[in-house]
Amino acid sequence: MVGMEQSGPGRQSWDRERGRDIIARWRELPGACLPILHALQDEFGYVHPEAIPLIADTLALSRAEVLGVIEFYHDFRQEPPGRHLLKVCRAESCQSMGCEALVSHLRSRLGIEMDETTSDGELTLKTVYCLGNCALSPAVLLDDRPFGRVSPQRVDELLDLVRSDR
Repeated sequence: MVGMEQSGPGRQSWDRERGRDIIARWRELPGACLPILHALQDEFGYVHPEAIPLIADTLALSRAEVLGVIEFYHDFRQEPPGRHLLKVCRAESCQSMGCEALVSHLRSRLGIEMDETTSDGELTLKTVYCLGNCALSPAVLLDDRPFGRVSPQRVDELLDLVRSDR
């Protein structure tokens, strides 16, 4: 399972000037707010709070409007994610196939709630509603790789593999 670590830019520390450059690059697009937010998250792994007024000022939006977009689209993060990201589907199909038992197991094993990161920064748990893998419920997405029919035992195997891939 080598290669499970999140790769690509997305791991850079927040840099205000780099953030300004990214915003400037995308500002002329129609509906530029979403592409800017995606570009910032791709670069830094999250949308830093300092970016919100920069985007608002550049696009002549209020800070509340920018924050509203971030909060509406659940994939945007305002804090750095863990080294690994585990998205757990909690939609109807996955619920009917036991995802809540999986969530309970993850909470117990990791000592965190959904949408939190472990204290060592290794793993972020994220609630999602539909991964499009309903035929294989319950489903998870680990570092952008889908897994289906995930039991507590299978999620333990996946977590052990990513934690041994340090």
